[in-house]
Amino acid sequence: MTRSGRLHLTKHHGAGNDFLVLLDRSAERPLGAVEAAVLCDRHRGVGADGVIRAIPSPGGSGAALCMELTNADGSVAEMSGNGIRCLVQAAVGAGWVSPGVVEVDTLAGRRRVDYRPGAAPAEGFATVDMGEVTVLGEVPLDLPPAAQAAMRLSVGNPHLVLLFGQPVDDELVAGAGRRLEGSVDGGTNVEFLWPLGAGSPELALRVWERGVGETLACGTGTCAAAAAARRWGLGERRLRVHNPGGVLEVELTDDGVLLGGPTVQVAAVEVDEEVLASLVAAEPATTGRELALAQAQQMVDEVAAGR
Repeated sequence: MTRSGRLHLTKHHGAGNDFLVLLDRSAERPLGAVEAAVLCDRHRGVGADGVIRAIPSPGGSGAALCMELTNADGSVAEMSGNGIRCLVQAAVGAGWVSPGVVEVDTLAGRRRVDYRPGAAPAEGFATVDMGEVTVLGEVPLDLPPAAQAAMRLSVGNPHLVLLFGQPVDDELVAGAGRRLEGSVDGGTNVEFLWPLGAGSPELALRVWERGVGETLACGTGTCAAAAAARRWGLGERRLRVHNPGGVLEVELTDDGVLLGGPTVQVAAVEVDEEVLASLVAAEPATTGRELALAQAQQMVDEVAAGR
């Protein structure tokens, strides 16, 4: 919300996947794409993988909140399994909703979030009914040679899951992630999945997120990876998936998938509206996907050069 020329947000993370949350109860403060990109900038802004704006769902809809998610590059995302948990934590903290089951409308459809406060005031745990996981069409042809299998899926947003026999390195994630993100119309998230050990029921995952780059965790990507692993005969219905930022819990059901994980409120943030406007005005035309891809290419080049 905005008070006295200041934008009031909270910052949260779920297993290291971090978001700024704007609770706009009056639905009077939309966020532009460049505003979101500036706020997410980790050097000139606050820093986050995305910005979430919450507004009331229309009366009689049955949902408490409506979620609008903008990626760090200013593009719109349909859904985030970690982000929606952070959103509900913010809404509970502000007294907008009570702990327990909260229904949230997203661009991927309605989601049910069961939020429980943790032992510490800033901590919580939430389980999200993520809906169905759908297998999509053909996979791209230019897969990394080390990939043992690949599958395209939707968890309300698009994913390409690649299976490997061992951990993948930074060069592979950045290079293949950047290339494969644009391999389908509208872009896709790219998952790099491998078994945690011989005979282990647990999985390890790194994710290149569409519109963001590599993140410390991805909720929808974790669900897609678990569903693909199950189809490849690698996992049980209940799985622990190790993201770089922490462990997320997945349960594959007959009706879809449940995602559970921690949430932490990091800070309350005030942004001067005039300062934000000046940052937006100064932002170069390359803000967004072009800048993210350029930074990814720079990373690939530096890794290849041994720097």
